[in-house]
Amino acid sequence: MKQYCFDSKWILFHLLWIIMITSASSGFEADELALLDFKQGITQDPLQIMRSWNSSMHFCNWTGVTCSPTNGRVSILNLDSQSLVGSIPPSIGNLTSLTVIDLGNNSFHGEVPPEIGRLQHLQHLNLSCNYFGGSIPTNLSRFTELRVFHLFRNKFIGQIPDQLSSLPKLVQLNLAINNLTGKIPSWIGNFSSLVHLSLLSNNLQGSIPKELGLLSSLGFFQLGGNYLSGTIPTSIFNLSSMYYFSVAENQLHGQLPSDVGLNLPNLKQFYCDLNYFTGSIPVSLPNASNLSVVDFYNNSLTGNVPERFGSLQGLITLNFANNRLGKGEIGDLKFLKFLSNCTRLVELGLYGNVFWGRVA
Repeated sequence: MKQYCFDSKWILFHLLWIIMITSASSGFEADELALLDFKQGITQDPLQIMRSWNSSMHFCNWTGVTCSPTNGRVSILNLDSQSLVGSIPPSIGNLTSLTVIDLGNNSFHGEVPPEIGRLQHLQHLNLSCNYFGGSIPTNLSRFTELRVFHLFRNKFIGQIPDQLSSLPKLVQLNLAINNLTGKIPSWIGNFSSLVHLSLLSNNLQGSIPKELGLLSSLGFFQLGGNYLSGTIPTSIFNLSSMYYFSVAENQLHGQLPSDVGLNLPNLKQFYCDLNYFTGSIPVSLPNASNLSVVDFYNNSLTGNVPERFGSLQGLITLNFANNRLGKGEIGDLKFLKFLSNCTRLVELGLYGNVFWGRVA
């Protein structure tokens, strides 16, 4: 009887090779089935994007689908602005190699299935400008690689889930124009890489957490259109990278720091309208030489308008309407002479104050 000797390393190598091939094959099949299931959820496709999603070509060549060159699995699903109507099926969670999902600017509806939380490699999730409803899924805490998280202009309800606090690499967080309630979580201040924060037009209440002042890289800060109360934490005015600041249309009060223009030198747009701010216009505000918009409409500011606003060559909007500015003295409008240097100015709001004097 013949004896056969086999090298154990050779056997191990071939076993691993068989396992790898089998795993890859099952992964490819899972991807294709998940994409076909996604197609079944599309009820309207006026641009006929889904026409290419058929067996006549490999799924990596379907419109909106990109596969990874390393493992051949689906890595990007980009169907932004394709006029699609439909919903996301739970099988989206089987596309486990996805790094990007962009379904923005369509008409998707329904709830986001919790199975999406299985996509642990996801770096970019954009579901903005759709009709998604229900609560934000709580199992998104597994998105440890997520950098961009856009859900704006949908119909999400409920509070911002605490499970989102474990997204250490987040760079952009945009939950604007939904129906979110509750308070702004203080843990947002732990997102050390965050550069863009928008919670515009929700139903958020309570105060602005002082912890947001820890976001040293923050450039875009938008909390307008809520029911926020209290004062703006002084720590917020130390974020020197800030170029866009909006707390408009809330219930905030107090005085703004006089050195705001020194501490926010990169400021371009500054919206504080429709609140209850008091005190003087920060005299240092014109130190932010790139300012194009300054809006304090409908507050309770007093004192004079600083003449140094005339040094802002890029100023487009300057709105102080409906305040208590001026002293009822003949020199109240002297600042207008200096604004003649602002050649790009197209909106100047001054009505509803107590200015006195003559326009020269």
